[in-house]
Amino acid sequence: MSQFDLKFGKVAVLMGGASAEREVSLMSGQGVLQALLSQGVDAHAFDPAERDLGELKQAGFARCFIALHGRFGEDGTVQGALELLRIPYTGSGVMASSIAIDKVMTKRLWRAENLPTPAWQPVDSAAATRSALVALGRPMVVKPAREGSTIGLSKVTGADQCDEAYALAAGHDAEVLCEQFISGDEVTIAVLGSGATARCLPLIRIVAPEGNYDYQNKYFTHTTQYLVPCGLPEGEEAAIQQLVLKAYRVLGCRGWARVDVMIDAATRQPYLLEINTAPGMTSHSLVPMAAKATGMSYPALCVEILHHASLDYPLVA
Repeated sequence: MSQFDLKFGKVAVLMGGASAEREVSLMSGQGVLQALLSQGVDAHAFDPAERDLGELKQAGFARCFIALHGRFGEDGTVQGALELLRIPYTGSGVMASSIAIDKVMTKRLWRAENLPTPAWQPVDSAAATRSALVALGRPMVVKPAREGSTIGLSKVTGADQCDEAYALAAGHDAEVLCEQFISGDEVTIAVLGSGATARCLPLIRIVAPEGNYDYQNKYFTHTTQYLVPCGLPEGEEAAIQQLVLKAYRVLGCRGWARVDVMIDAATRQPYLLEINTAPGMTSHSLVPMAAKATGMSYPALCVEILHHASLDYPLVA
């Protein structure tokens, strides 16, 4: 029996699920599973789309590594089920997960705490999308409020594109968000830990073909450049890391997450875009890339994330 068997017990790696990001989740989950096994962890694959979550308790699982992305995995629903089952899990708790998946609610909290995020308008029709374009200016981003991986996202430059952009986003979520487009450097920042001990990993600057960091360029091409060290001035990187830690703590996140930020090319003002509380762990994923830049291997990263598995209410019988 390895040290990790004694420390973690039987571990379920939750992967797949029923969201639009199922394909990516399966890739993440398989990577995590193999990494944990390589470290002597008694880890097993578990797909909630194919098995009832109640089986976790029946099968004697002691912890869960959540490698699910999007709805029914990153939105507080699985977290709530695991709270009821009394099985500690990786990542943020019920409330933080449910807020973070909703870009509108996330922005409202960040704005309430005077944290910079691009101007936005929720819309419920193509006509409202056209009105938002007038208010927010061109170009404008239209996206589902509760999806990830740029699924359903469009960059709109004219009123004639609004109908199609709204229809695409609404096809993924009844709640659609129009957002001011920030032109400049795109960076992403991984956070590990909780509360006062949470820390940022190095920034990664993303340079996508024609500035189009879409689903295909995220996961299935090799043309996007990921720069770490990011090449930003040291003081600017440190300031963005402090901003990201505030954004993480405001939402009550724990364990780990990844925050996406745009830096205005003209003013160098960073703007918080969104936060992912169960980030990707594929071969193209950015948290492992940032960890590697600090000397942390992929398996070591997985073990650290698993080490922070917990419950919102650990003292409840």
